[in-house]
Amino acid sequence: MTKRYVSLPEDAAAGVEDFIEDVDRRLSSDEDTCKVVRDVLVDLYGDREAWEAWRRGDPVSPAERVRLQGYDPCNSTLESEYYAEKDEEKFRRSKHLQWLWRQFDATPMADNVDFALRFRQMLANHLFEEAGDGLRIFKGVSFSYGHNITVGDNTVIHDDVHLDDRGKLTIGDRVSISDNVHIYSHDHDIVDQTEVRNYETIVDDDARITYDSMIRAGCRIGENAIVGARAVVQGDVPAHHIAVGMPARSVKVKPGWESVAEPVEDANPNRQEERRIEYDLPDDLDVFDEFERDLRPPGAE
Repeated sequence: MTKRYVSLPEDAAAGVEDFIEDVDRRLSSDEDTCKVVRDVLVDLYGDREAWEAWRRGDPVSPAERVRLQGYDPCNSTLESEYYAEKDEEKFRRSKHLQWLWRQFDATPMADNVDFALRFRQMLANHLFEEAGDGLRIFKGVSFSYGHNITVGDNTVIHDDVHLDDRGKLTIGDRVSISDNVHIYSHDHDIVDQTEVRNYETIVDDDARITYDSMIRAGCRIGENAIVGARAVVQGDVPAHHIAVGMPARSVKVKPGWESVAEPVEDANPNRQEERRIEYDLPDDLDVFDEFERDLRPPGAE
């Protein structure tokens, strides 16, 4: 056993519980999500007096006005807002919750581990497609939308992980994802990078993805498998395998699981296309290409 139980003092724990229950209740109600997020951030940042004065019409500097307006997620934009294929109805709410998540992580309270883990579990219950019990998400975790993520019970996601759910992410029970891991569910055409392909990326129960590794869109990390530090996974990792390197290759089976695991030889096939997620774009979509490159090969007309 490598961990010990730690708890806040009774008075502090009661305050944390009251706060989380209040935010949870408001997010579960019919109250406008923008208003809930705005109120929570104004108070977390200790800016209630300045915000009320500004709303009364008191003069503020341009910088202060931007700060006060910024507590309202309706006054913000996120990178994923520009993605043409997203589900606009789902994104409308998930954007607001993602804004609360990101701005909370920028407060000093995000370093109060007991409080922050419980707060993010509550937010994940509202934001993710499904969030299991005992989910532990540490500071600096980011995602594209949030609403295309399913996570099982007792999974831990450490600092500064990026969960790209532009396609779909399915993460099982008791999974461990270490610091700085990037898990992708979308890919780009190698000639025209504006052509996006979405996939389902899967991490099965009891898998471990270790420090600074990258999982390519459409890959599957099998049950009880390990992805080594800084590995770049381009194909599936079978159950009980240990995969390392760039690109990652299975190098051995976990001791004791040899009788139920696939042989190591040729064990990392690319099954990306089997997990492709098709999408349609609206006919009236106003698209633009921010690169404006000439994609014709040399000599092409």
